[in-house]
Amino acid sequence: MKEYFAEWTEILIPWLLSSGIRIIGIVIVSIMINKIIKRGIDKIVRISVVANNYSSKEAERKREDTLIQIFSITSKIALFSIVTLMILQEFGVAIGPILAAAGIVGLAFGFGGQYLIRDIICGLFIILENQYRIGDYVKFTNLEGSVEKISLRMTTLRDLDGTVHHIPHGEIKEVSNYSKDFSRVNLDIGVSYNANLEQVIAVVNKIGNELAEDAEFKEFIIKAPQFLRVNDFADSSVMIKILGETSPSKQWEITGELRKRLKIAFDNEGIEIPFPQRVIHQA
Repeated sequence: MKEYFAEWTEILIPWLLSSGIRIIGIVIVSIMINKIIKRGIDKIVRISVVANNYSSKEAERKREDTLIQIFSITSKIALFSIVTLMILQEFGVAIGPILAAAGIVGLAFGFGGQYLIRDIICGLFIILENQYRIGDYVKFTNLEGSVEKISLRMTTLRDLDGTVHHIPHGEIKEVSNYSKDFSRVNLDIGVSYNANLEQVIAVVNKIGNELAEDAEFKEFIIKAPQFLRVNDFADSSVMIKILGETSPSKQWEITGELRKRLKIAFDNEGIEIPFPQRVIHQA
């Protein structure tokens, strides 16, 4: 037993003093390089992304965060692969055959990996065209939610129920972005046919202006919600359209507050929001 232990000690100690120290050095250097790359990516992206006349500071920050995340993930994968090969080499594993085998396997999977390639190419176009960013609220064909993560291969959404959806970029056929540059209050509300339309218009515009001047909401409102037109003569009501502009993703909050204030104001002014009615003629 002592001879067996002594034999392993004679082999292990020289290895630890040579390859073992090199492995520790490789790990430490790789951690330092990863931090340097991460900081470099952050600075380069912050400097390179130039704001335009239509994008807010928040929108540009979202775009920067998206690009930083994608470049950081890609650099980590590349660095991890290199470090793994270097460590294997210290353990006496010949990495030449591994690289050759990886090339052959990559060629073999190339024919079956066309969907992966499609996802990556589509992801590149999504990123380059700035279709959406992390933090945006988007709708795909059958799914919608806030963008939590974007990689080269897929986008991760979280809907209002808290459900997380992972969508490969190649499956995305159309994108509706609810928070690009600005959002819009687009509200249809019905009033009675007996209501005085001039009074209704005055009340709507007054409430819209008051909301835009409110200290709690004014920083999110770009254009005060105002009466736009009589949109329809419905069965039981005259439908009017109210339009305004808000900061990205704030349209739902502002629209909800507008509905509440309009209901209170209509009640005070005696303006009826009618229930569906049906007139029956008896023969």
